[in-house]
Amino acid sequence: MYVNEIFYSIQGESRWMGFPCAFVRLAGCNLRCTWCDTEYAFGEGSAMSIEEIMGELSRYRCSLVEVTGGEPLLQPGCIDLLRNLLESGYRVLLETSGALPIGDVPPSVVKVLDVKCPGSGEAAGNLFENFRHIQAADDIKFVVKDRADFEFALDVIRSHALDGRCGLIFSPVWGSLPLEQLAGWMLASGIQARLQVQLHKLIWGPDARGV
Repeated sequence: MYVNEIFYSIQGESRWMGFPCAFVRLAGCNLRCTWCDTEYAFGEGSAMSIEEIMGELSRYRCSLVEVTGGEPLLQPGCIDLLRNLLESGYRVLLETSGALPIGDVPPSVVKVLDVKCPGSGEAAGNLFENFRHIQAADDIKFVVKDRADFEFALDVIRSHALDGRCGLIFSPVWGSLPLEQLAGWMLASGIQARLQVQLHKLIWGPDARGV
């Protein structure tokens, strides 16, 4: 499969935020979100076997691994990679756009599933049937650009009865929506969700790669 980068950093998102984590960023994406911060992953990548990826990960003293992208599920070998990671004893996270089916993802993998709000320009690609495969350990994330995105997210949560089923995350588009504004909307709505700041950007800056 084509790998954009493999690196060791602090997990910046999801309920695992703050933990040391090894990342496997696979190349390619079928979406073009207006606020995307990993456009470099669309085309940059080197062919690696699963054995080579596992060998690279073994360099790090870390039991938590995230497979991300781009969109990792575009790669035909992604599911086999997830299985190999689990069999090797890793705690495995999968960051996915929610625009591709997740039914084949092993149940033990923690899914961090993005629901695309209208401000992303890709809301039409949401596959809401993926919610059938969401478990309590998984997170559903909404990247919010404005009030319309926030109301869209609330509607998705209510119409699909997601509250209490899994982790819910609201993350502001970096540089577009002030944290205090999103925090105020969440408090006023009563939604039981986590406000996420992209911790890696606060530590190393918004343009750093490999973090």
